[in-house]
Order: sequence, then C-alpha cells, then structure tokens
Amino acid sequence: MEYRKEYQKWLESDAVDEKTKAELKSIESDDNEIKERFYRDLEFGTGGLRGIMGAGTNRMNIYTVRKATQGLSGFVTGQGEAAVKKGVAISYDSRNNSKTFAEETACVLAANGIKVYLSDSLRPVPQLSFAVRHFGAAAGVMITASHNPAKYNGYKVYGEDGGQASLALADKVLEVIEATDIFGGVKTMSFEAAKDSGLIEFFGEEFDEVYLDNVIAQQVNPDAVSKVADDFKIIYTPLHGSGNIPVRKMLKRVGFKNVLLVKEQVEPDGDFPTVASPNPENKEAFAIAIEMAKKENVDFIIGTDPDCDRVGVVLRNNGGEYIPLTGNMVGALLTEYILRGRKENNNLPSDGVVVKTIVTSYMTDVICKAYGVEVMNVLTGFKFIGEKMKEFEEKKNHTYLLGFEESYGYLVGDYARDKDGVVATMLVTEMAAWYKAKGMTLYEGLMELYKKYGTFREKLVSVVLEGIDGLEKIGRIMTDIRENTPKEIGGKKVMYVNDYSSSIRKNTETGAEENITLPKSNVLLFEMEDDCWCAARPSGTEPKIKFYMGSKADTVSEAEALLDSIWKDMEKYTK
Repeated sequence: MEYRKEYQKWLESDAVDEKTKAELKSIESDDNEIKERFYRDLEFGTGGLRGIMGAGTNRMNIYTVRKATQGLSGFVTGQGEAAVKKGVAISYDSRNNSKTFAEETACVLAANGIKVYLSDSLRPVPQLSFAVRHFGAAAGVMITASHNPAKYNGYKVYGEDGGQASLALADKVLEVIEATDIFGGVKTMSFEAAKDSGLIEFFGEEFDEVYLDNVIAQQVNPDAVSKVADDFKIIYTPLHGSGNIPVRKMLKRVGFKNVLLVKEQVEPDGDFPTVASPNPENKEAFAIAIEMAKKENVDFIIGTDPDCDRVGVVLRNNGGEYIPLTGNMVGALLTEYILRGRKENNNLPSDGVVVKTIVTSYMTDVICKAYGVEVMNVLTGFKFIGEKMKEFEEKKNHTYLLGFEESYGYLVGDYARDKDGVVATMLVTEMAAWYKAKGMTLYEGLMELYKKYGTFREKLVSVVLEGIDGLEKIGRIMTDIRENTPKEIGGKKVMYVNDYSSSIRKNTETGAEENITLPKSNVLLFEMEDDCWCAARPSGTEPKIKFYMGSKADTVSEAEALLDSIWKDMEKYTK
C-alpha cells in the first residue's frame, strides 16, 4: 500500500523533526487516519494549497509548504534573472502556524536566491495583493485558509499583477512540485540565515498608509460621513483576524467617530474561541455583536473574516429583528450606490463595467441595465474577476467599476486584484451613513431597491462530504445531475442548461446549442423561467458541493418560498 510506504518514509527520514515523528507514531495503529494523511499529496490548485494542519502529505505542514515554495521558486527562476530580483511578496493572517509557514516560505525562496518582501506582522489578503503591485514583485504568497474552521490553513499564490494565480502559472508551479522530492529536493535555510543573506526586506506601517490612501480614494460620497458622524454608531468585529488594524485605521481616517468594537473578538487568535467558524456568511459568527447591538441600540453591524477579504453585514429591520444580509444583497446595494453616486457626480464612464460570477444575483444585471452599464459574468472565484481587470488594463477597452461574488467578496478600485474587506467595509458604512442622512436605514434602502427593481432573493446550500468517500460521492452527485437533467425545478420550467465542463449552453425546447466562452469548469447552471435559476458545483477549496439558487417574485415571502421549492428538488440528488 503506497500510503503506508509514504508514512514509513516520513518516520524514517532524517529531515523530519522529532515533534512531527511523535505525531505520526501516535496514529500508527489507525490505518484509516494514516490513509487520510498519506493517500495523496495535498492538492495544489489555482488557489494554491488548503487543508487540515498536521503531519502527512495530505496536510498543511512545514514540509508541504516548503515543497510548494520550491515549486514557486522554480517558476520564478524560470522567468529569468529579472524575476528573481523582482522577488516574491509574502503575508499571513491570524491562523495557527501562519507566521511559521510565512517564514518557511521566505527561507525556501531565499535559499533559491530570490528576493523576498515579507510582512513584519499579520496583514490581510488585500494588502498582499496590493504589495505585489506596489513592490513590482514577480509573485506573491498569502498564508491563510480564509474563513475555514480553525484546523485549516492554506497557501495562496499570486501572479505579478497581484491577482490569484492563473491556470498557466499554477500549472508551471505544479510541474516543478511534482518533480520535487518533499525532503531531498527542497532548498531551504534557517530564518536567521535568510535574514542575514540580505534577501529579505520587511514591510510595515509606512506601506500600510500607502495602501489606505488607495482604499480611501474609492469613496463615492465622502461628505456623507461627516453629515451624520456625531450620532451614527456602528459595531465592528474582525472575528479574531487580520482586519482589526487596517479597518479601524480606515474608519477613523474617513471620519467615523462612534465605532464600537466586539472586544471578545478583537485580538488575533487562530483558535477562534468565540465562534464555531470565523465565517461572516454565518449569522452565528455575529452572536456577540448582536447582543451588544441590542444593548447599545445600534442597527448596523459589520464584520470581516480572518484574512479580511470578505465582509458580512447584519442590520436591524423595521420589526426590530437583527438579520444578516447575503453577499448578493450587499452587492446589489453597492452596485446601486456606486452607479447612482457616479452618475450624480458626473463621473460614470460610458465604458464602465461591473464584473460578477455566474452564481451571483441576477438583480445586478437589472440595476446595471438601468444605468447603461455593462455586466460581465465569470466563473466562480475572484481570480477570474482579477483576470478581467488585467484584461481591461492591457486593452484599455473598459473601465472597471466594481467586482463582487455572492460569497461576500467585493473590490472597488484597481489598486489590488483580490477582494478587499477594508474597502468594502468603508463603502458599506459610507452607504449606511448616506441613507441615514436621508432619514433611512440601510435595511430600508434595500427594501427601496426591491420596489424599484423587483424582489430578487438567493440561497446557497453547502453539503459537506469529507474524506475519500465524500470526494467520490460529490462526483456521483454531479454525474447524476448531468445524466438526469431536471425539466422543472421548484415548479419553474428549465429553459437553458449550461454545462461549463463541456462549454455548452443548450436550449431545452429547441435542442440548439451554443458555446460558452469561459474556461472549462465542473459547474452546471440551469436557467429557468421568470428569472429563476439554480447551479451546482463542487467547492475547489473545501470538502463540499455547493448548490446556488435565485428567484424573483412580487414579495419577499413569495421569493423565499420559491427558493425553498427549488432546493427541495435539488436536494434529492444528494440523498
């Protein structure tokens, strides 16, 4: 059994430290656990690595991080001496072992003679993306597992444009990784030796201010804050993550005077002790903040995830209940706010474009149409939005206005190429202040949009299927949906079937087919009558299959009931 051979290799290798060997010896009688850890290498995809921390080839540890970095080093050196000198920017979030993994990354790069720009403390994803562009680096690495549970960590690779690694870059890195022995094939040195080599340059507070200058330049109505700053209170939580310092600095600089902090969640802590999962998509993550809001009479709560690339918002509705906004709701509000503001300020460009993913609200299309702004759809993942930004920059054929995905990620401005929780927090709070100046809450602003454009609602259901068996079941579910394509979902007739793995969009009535021009991906999307839709895709970073769905109706209750019906029909495939 190959996994047993690999397990033994680790136990016997002089390159493996004693602590790791002790961990491996503790599972010597658990064949299933050994298999889970060694049956494969931790997959290196377009986003890099992500997995459970621990000893083994299918785990995040210093050895898998070093091997991945040797692959990245091979890519950089393969680009020539200029790329080696341009170097690699590295940052990390608040997760356990993030700093260690960042330093190990720096050590391997330095051992390969590559310049390193290393964050002098934890900093979020958007700052790493900005750092790659700011320093003119050849690549970047962010140590994070985003909003995953505490047992996870990850290794995200960025290209020279500051965007997540392209398919081409990832393939080149993977080619080197696969040819590299995890122990004998990796060059490394001690962190002290790496610092002494002169190849590591740290970046800190001076860099932070330049980054924040770029964020604050994205304000739509700067005066909106000053009009209500004296009595407008907000609650902010970084959920134990890296957003604490940059978000608070930003809020202070733009003029918010009454920012209340969830003290239990301010300090960085990779165990995330106050939440089951540090995910701003989950209302449970805001439980402490909501109790605080009730006591302080605050109707606006905002939070960022550990690497501060996602933002969650909780509002008090007109019935006094605290409700979370979905990523689609926030995206629709931002789209309307930015386009309306730019139109009123006479700076809405004729070639402006909003970029969103294929599983993001159709309400965006309706709003953009009202303002004469083009919408572009891309595959799921912000990397594809970043690629469009790069294309616009090179071809000068569009002006980027906003990019967002339903999973709570937004970017305004072209200073970075990944979603930014700092700029999103700034614009959402500014927008809330703007509505307050009009005598409205942000919740009432959302209801106003429904009256103007129609009541669009969306839902995401994630079915978690861990381990080898789970991976196989996810494959079976996707095959079943393809082979037994539904004719109706939730009582709505399926008009088009989009299979992104075959790049075919099929008309169910005529059988006519047209090509989908996006890259191939294991995604099925069904367009139904009356602006309803549904999609299924396996997650690229977590052991789950995701079902996305959207509805449009006259009222919220009708739209929600329709979503329930759509899910009831799709749920059958998971049984």
